[in-house]
Amino acid sequence: MDFKQIQELIKMVNKSNISELSIEQDKFKITIKQKESEVQQIVTVPAVTAVQPVAVAPQAVAPAPAPAAAPPAAAAPAASSNLITIKSPMIGTFYRSAGPDKPAFVNVGDDVAPGKVVCIIEAMKLFNEIESEVGGKIVKVLVDDASPVEYDQPLFLVEP
Repeated sequence: MDFKQIQELIKMVNKSNISELSIEQDKFKITIKQKESEVQQIVTVPAVTAVQPVAVAPQAVAPAPAPAAAPPAAAAPAASSNLITIKSPMIGTFYRSAGPDKPAFVNVGDDVAPGKVVCIIEAMKLFNEIESEVGGKIVKVLVDDASPVEYDQPLFLVEP
């Protein structure tokens, strides 16, 4: 094996996701290893400091208004209980339209029928059209355009 062939092998290994390549021929042996990139993970946790004692004082004064605030809070889940959720069937990046200059597939207030495309989810460079499985009216879009989504994450609320 000559030097030019070794250079080509190195280029091929660098371009691929192979971590190690070993070749043996007669009395010749070569092993090419890619340098493993370290994955840096950053976790942010919201800090709660002096805000907590301030929140404790109003809670001590608030017992009288609490019963008045409870019925509207109970009414909100009752009103949204008849809504159907369109969920993400996969992990990927959520897009509301086919392109930056194209109109959104659906907007709040639009009627959808089963089989109508409501968004696109990009996964591994493939753009997957997501179709509605229910009919009704779009009440709320729950995800921002070009945001990452998880499997089974709610995307839209539909009123049947």
